[in-house]
Amino acid sequence: MVSPDRLALFAAASFLLIIVPGPSVLFVIGRALAQGRRAALTTVAGNTVGAYVLVIAVALGVGTIVEQSVLVFTTLKLVGAAYLIYLGVKAVRRRKSMLTAFQSSEGDQQGARRAFWEGFAVGVTNPKTIVFFAAVLPQFVERDEGNVAAQMLLLGLVFNLIALICDSVWGLVAGTTRDWFARSPRRLSMVGGAGGLSMIGLGLGVAVTGRKD
Repeated sequence: MVSPDRLALFAAASFLLIIVPGPSVLFVIGRALAQGRRAALTTVAGNTVGAYVLVIAVALGVGTIVEQSVLVFTTLKLVGAAYLIYLGVKAVRRRKSMLTAFQSSEGDQQGARRAFWEGFAVGVTNPKTIVFFAAVLPQFVERDEGNVAAQMLLLGLVFNLIALICDSVWGLVAGTTRDWFARSPRRLSMVGGAGGLSMIGLGLGVAVTGRKD
């Protein structure tokens, strides 16, 4: 299995990547501002599961195909970008109804399921995470020790645990700020629109950045 030293190095590399806000973090912040802490944390859970699906794909060898194929990588990137823009437009259109949703409940069961699967979709199509898992994660595997797939799954679990904690903190902080906005219907409508616009901007940014080879 992976040695403690190499595991610590991977955890440090993962933390440095995670603390720099990328698509997942910005999406969680936008969701927290638009719908509150509960929706943000549910989104984080879905995002984490989506990211671990990428780990499983890399462990099974699919990650090599994504890394080497410009077409596959670009397709995943554009799908994720389009989905972010769609969610942002929807948030902007519904910004005036945010006060009613806030007062009734921040997350019914159906809303929680939707937040989870939307987070999952963003996590599994995140270009930043795809590149890290496909290109960086395999470098920390000790192939002489054998059981390469199990090592990748363990390393991916470490990454996702760190991401779960950091993204949850972002969501809680942003969600707490939203509580102040909720005291005024106008302010709440403004923050809902801002959250939606941030998701649209994020989607556009994802679409135009990344590999160009």
